[in-house]
Amino acid sequence: MNDRLPDAALPAPAREVPVLRVSPRGSEQRTDLIAAEVPIALVFNGISHAVMMATPADLEAFALGFALSEGLLDSHTECRGIDVIANADGVEIQLEVAAAAEARLKEQRRSLIGRTGCGLCGIDSLKRLDLLPESVASADWVSGLQAATVLRAFAQLPALQALNAQTGAHHAAAWVTPEGNITTVMEDVGRHNALDKLLGQRALARLANHDGFIIMSSRASYELVRKCARLGVPVLATISAPTTLAVDIARQAGMQLYGFCRGEQAVRYAP
Repeated sequence: MNDRLPDAALPAPAREVPVLRVSPRGSEQRTDLIAAEVPIALVFNGISHAVMMATPADLEAFALGFALSEGLLDSHTECRGIDVIANADGVEIQLEVAAAAEARLKEQRRSLIGRTGCGLCGIDSLKRLDLLPESVASADWVSGLQAATVLRAFAQLPALQALNAQTGAHHAAAWVTPEGNITTVMEDVGRHNALDKLLGQRALARLANHDGFIIMSSRASYELVRKCARLGVPVLATISAPTTLAVDIARQAGMQLYGFCRGEQAVRYAP
């Protein structure tokens, strides 16, 4: 293993890079803030499980959210500790998990390189696909949720995307109250990672997932819906379109799924 670097050496989520900006008015040499994309190794009880390309921020939340949303842990109580370690090659997150979780990990073990925009990297056969979602219990407020409430949340989102304002390269996942107010925003260069960070942050804070919904600055892929269903999130809304598989999974799970949430319009695809 590479020598451990001090905690201060954890990579920044963005760094300045010299660029040449060209426009009809001419060219200008300057520096721009560019999003960092760093290999993040997830290690469970000494067993290397995955290497994801991600923004090096909120990494404890990312690791726990990934473990829960991928079904590697049944509950946050199976995670006994998280240690984030920077080294010369990237960042390693070491999770100490319960014996039952380790046994499941050994059965499900896979080696993958996670790329931004890719939700199934590393699956080695079609039989490994998990397309049967858990049934999501619908809270009383869900049936009365209006598209206007969802759009109210999206109107708040741009001002709360601090990293994206600097780089233009970060996706966001936000937790929203039933009244349409954003309480938490997590950002990452990968939309799946942003969602995992949000889900992990809520797990670290021991917050329930049935008393609000999630909005995202991305399309709705199958895996985003699958992750939400696994953790009992009743509503997912995205700024772009869903895929057919995302719609199918949402309908099977009993989730509400919105897409094209822009300006004054939204499209509900499920139920």
